[in-house]
Amino acid sequence: MWSGFPAPAVASSQQGSARQGSGEVIYRMPYAPKHPCGYPGCAALIEAGNSRCEKHRIQERRELDRQRGSATARGYGSKWRKASKEFLSQHPLCTKCYAMGILRSATVVDHVVPHKGDFKLFWDRTNWQPLCKRCHDKKTVMDGRWT
Repeated sequence: MWSGFPAPAVASSQQGSARQGSGEVIYRMPYAPKHPCGYPGCAALIEAGNSRCEKHRIQERRELDRQRGSATARGYGSKWRKASKEFLSQHPLCTKCYAMGILRSATVVDHVVPHKGDFKLFWDRTNWQPLCKRCHDKKTVMDGRWT
């Protein structure tokens, strides 16, 4: 009789989850079923936890990058590269790692408060902090700016 769960597996000594010959029954949870891609009209089946198939994830990312403009247009041109290089020479350690007792070189100048196009905030050095790439990537994800 089908109950919606896979057939039970009897534990064996090869699985290492029960004593040999115990006859203990182990139920395994089923995997989440695949579901259609969320892109309108796409019927590709994708794993649970994803909203789009690979083709449409790439397409969506490209469109977002196009809308956001080039790095230079967003203020990250030669003037920024020079200023951030100078800032990192004056502040060589990652502040997040240092707070945890780890000495790691900073490689990225981060805006503590995301500037979102506000050039006054962009150039406010009190809003800058030195971070290693790992800490910067974590912060970017936590800020919801990396999906």
